[in-house]
Amino acid sequence: QVQLVESGGGLVQAGGSLTLSCAASGSPFSADVMGWYRQILGKPRELVATITGSGSTNYADSAKGRFTISRGNAKNTVSLQMNSLKPEDTAVYYCMSRMATIGRRPQDYWGQGTQVTVSS
Repeated sequence: QVQLVESGGGLVQAGGSLTLSCAASGSPFSADVMGWYRQILGKPRELVATITGSGSTNYADSAKGRFTISRGNAKNTVSLQMNSLKPEDTAVYYCMSRMATIGRRPQDYWGQGTQVTVSS
C-alpha cells in the first residue's frame, strides 16, 4: 500500500521561508514523477512544481524564482524549498507521487496535505 507522508508546513510571515518534505513508501520502484500541488480555500487544486526521475522540473508561474523542488537521496522523497513567501501562498500543500507498484501501472498517489499559512 502506497503512503505519502508530508511534513514542514506551518505559519510564517510574509517574506519568510519554509521547506516541505515528502516521503512515499509502499513501492519497490522509483517514482516517475513527484511533485507538489496546493489548494487555496475555495479554489481547485493547482500545480506548484514537479520533478521527474531524471531531474527535469516544471514550475507554476507563481512559483518560478521563489520555490525550488528537489528529490532527496532516499528513494521516493521530494522537498519544496519556498522562499519569499506571500500571503497568497497560503494553502494546503499536497505531495504527489506517480509510481508503479507490483502488478499495477503507474498512477498518482497523494499525501494528506499540509497547511501553509503566510501572514502579512
